[in-house]
Amino acid sequence: MNFKTFILIGGLGIALHGCTSFNGSSSDNSVKNFASPQEMIAQKNINQANGQAKEYVYSWGSNQNDKEPQSLYPRKYLNNYCSVKNGKFSLLYKSSLSLVKNQSDKKLLLASGNVKQGIGAYKCVQSNVHSWIVSIEPVSERKSGDGSNARLVSLQTRLMSADEAKRFYTNVAVTSRAAEKKSSPNEQNTKKALNKSTPPKEQELKKEIKPAAELPAVQPLKVVETPQQQQLQAYVSARRDLSKGQNQINACNNAQRAYNYGKLKGTNASVYTDSGMLVARCLTSVPAYSNRFANSKAQAIKILQHLANNYNHAGAKNMLRQIK
Repeated sequence: MNFKTFILIGGLGIALHGCTSFNGSSSDNSVKNFASPQEMIAQKNINQANGQAKEYVYSWGSNQNDKEPQSLYPRKYLNNYCSVKNGKFSLLYKSSLSLVKNQSDKKLLLASGNVKQGIGAYKCVQSNVHSWIVSIEPVSERKSGDGSNARLVSLQTRLMSADEAKRFYTNVAVTSRAAEKKSSPNEQNTKKALNKSTPPKEQELKKEIKPAAELPAVQPLKVVETPQQQQLQAYVSARRDLSKGQNQINACNNAQRAYNYGKLKGTNASVYTDSGMLVARCLTSVPAYSNRFANSKAQAIKILQHLANNYNHAGAKNMLRQIK
C-alpha cells in the first residue's frame, strides 16, 4: 500500500478504528520469519487482539473503485506465507456465509466479489508434506460511520484441523439445503384434495385427537474458543496421551497442531515451546508418526534448534546433544 492510501485509511477516523491497521503488502520479507501460520495471524493482527473477528473495508464506494479492498488481506498474507514455505495454497471449501446472521448483510456480501474471493477454507501443503487449513469467514457487514461510502466486513480467521473443517463446512451445507427446501406444488395440492374428500365431522374428530405439537429442543449456544484456548487444549491432550502411551498418532497430531499456533499473545511461552518438544519427541520416538515423513529427524532438529536459539530452552539443547 502506498503512502497516499495509508493516509486515506488513517483519515477514516473513529468509525474505521476497528479496521485492519496493517497495509496490504504481503512480501516475502513480511511473513517469512514466522514459525507458524498462527503466529503470523497473531503478529500481523489479522484478527482482533482477543482473537475475534476484525473489520476490513471491502468497498471504498463508487468514486474509489481503483483502491485495493482490505477484505482480501487475510487470504493474501496466508497465501504468501504458504508460498515462502514452498507450499501450495488452494481453496478447500467454499463459504456459505453461515456466521452472518443478518440476511440483509448476507445479500450484500454475496454480491461482492471482493468478499467472496477471500473467504472459505484454504489448505496449504508444504514441501515437507506438512499441511494446515485456515478458515476465513465473514461475520457481519456495515456501512462506515464517517459519512463516506465505504462498507466494512468483519472477518474471522482461524486455523482448523481437517476434521473440524469438514464438520463445519459439510454440516453448514446440509443445514442450508434443508432450510431452503419447501414442499412441492404437487404435495400441497395432494394435501388440499385429502382435506376436501374428508367429511367435516371426521375432520373435526381429527382436530380433537391431534397431539400437541412438540416444542423444538433448545440448542445450546456454541461458544467460539479463542486460539489461546484451542492451543492449550491441544497441548494438554497431547501431553496426557503421550505420557500414558496411548492414542499416539492422535497425540502427535495434537502436539503439531498446538505448536503450529506459535507463541500467542497473552499466553505463557511454555505452552508453545513444550508443544514443540512433544513434536520433536514424536518425530524421533513414535515410529507410527515419524514414518509419515521422509526426513523426520531433520525436522525434529530444526524444531529443537529454533527452541534452543530463540527461547534458550534447556530441554531442546539437551535433546539436540542426544540426537547428534
